Amino acid sequence: MTPNGKHTADLTGVSETALMTLLVRATEARRPDSLIDDPMAIHLVDSIDYDFAKFGFTRRQDMAVRSLVFDKWTRRYLRDHPRATVVALAEGLQTSFYRLDAPAADGSRDVGHEFRWLTVDLPPMVELRRKLLPASDRVEMVAQSALDFSWMDRVKTDDGVFITAEGLLMYLQPEEAMALITECAARFPGGQMIFDLPPSAFASLVRRGVRASLRYRVPSMPFSLTLAEAADLVNTVAGVRAVHDLPVERVRGRLLNALMWTAARVPLLDSVRPMFTLLEFG
Repeated sequence: MTPNGKHTADLTGVSETALMTLLVRATEARRPDSLIDDPMAIHLVDSIDYDFAKFGFTRRQDMAVRSLVFDKWTRRYLRDHPRATVVALAEGLQTSFYRLDAPAADGSRDVGHEFRWLTVDLPPMVELRRKLLPASDRVEMVAQSALDFSWMDRVKTDDGVFITAEGLLMYLQPEEAMALITECAARFPGGQMIFDLPPSAFASLVRRGVRASLRYRVPSMPFSLTLAEAADLVNTVAGVRAVHDLPVERVRGRLLNALMWTAARVPLLDSVRPMFTLLEFG
């Protein structure tokens, strides 16, 4: 802990991107007209001693929109499986559990307090989460790579399993990403998995790494799928029963909403929109 009472974050490589996505989400959450209610993200940014300015422009909606998509489909699964286990792979500094566990502004609840949460991430990230986030007897953390499949032995499957891979698969090698999907499908019949990928039209660009600012370059993203390739997982991966191309949530601004609406409905634009995919395991 530093003299100012904040915690240091010694994260590098792909793990460091968690700080960038956290800052973008917290910046959005601070707005009076924010898309997302995320007080825990604000708490994390305020608790970490880090040169966040290195990430450059962060007044963006994309990270909040991504989290809203993941929240929406996690909630849908938990309504039908209220005692399910949510497995958050490479969770980074996401605060999904706390958003899902919180009541709405009117005091109502979409899901109850029965679901359980398993965070799977590398040791430095798990250590930081343990220091900064409130403990819960419904949250378990496993300090290991998502590619070490021994975490699967910890998952209770009787009440359902929902796996999130938010901001993960694109950073894996293609064979690693497909092995993870394949093993999840084999181990968790009846469960579901949600993941995101950047637009396939930009695959060659993001493979080289994208410069977010003069001082920071986002790491290489080797894995991508086209919408057609994602849809074909039902034929190429044993245990995948159905594949759903998920719509993006509404954003702020009429013009931007119109562009997003058009991109989702014009097949010629499929390659330039972000991909949110939900897999059902049979």
